[in-house]
Amino acid sequence: MRSRLFFVPLTVLLLTLNPALAAEFDTRIAMRERAAATFYVPTHIQGFGDTELMVDTGSGYVTINEGTLRTLKRQGGVRYVKRLQGILANGSEMEVSIYAIGALNIGGDCWLHDVEAAVFPAGTRQILGLSALRKAAPFIFSVDPPSLVLSHCAATAAAASPSAVAFNAATD
Repeated sequence: MRSRLFFVPLTVLLLTLNPALAAEFDTRIAMRERAAATFYVPTHIQGFGDTELMVDTGSGYVTINEGTLRTLKRQGGVRYVKRLQGILANGSEMEVSIYAIGALNIGGDCWLHDVEAAVFPAGTRQILGLSALRKAAPFIFSVDPPSLVLSHCAATAAAASPSAVAFNAATD
């Protein structure tokens, strides 16, 4: 409790002293806490629809499952990037395909473009990892209250992005 009491006034002080910093942290997304201290944010993946992603700052990539990938391929919302050997949280290794998602929206107010996602087997939990969070950095992950504060969000899915590319359905 003491660290929370210290963090809030420190954040307010920093944002008051530096108005440019306050403008940078412009999008607050409420997270929903579930069992085992996991946090989820509502997300819309363009070409797939609404879903919920678990926020995991220890995951290098957004992860989607094969069912989501199939839908995105049908809609032309992804582009194949590469295959890589990944190390899972339990220490095991797995080769996965990486696709770039044309656009995704976190919490209704933050559109990110050209987000790389690792594809895992069907039924796998989908994750909001660092490949998206880096695009919205700097960011603040708060557990009390559960929220994600993001920067550099586009206002709409159609907002111009310097790295925008044409997405076509692709296969590996």
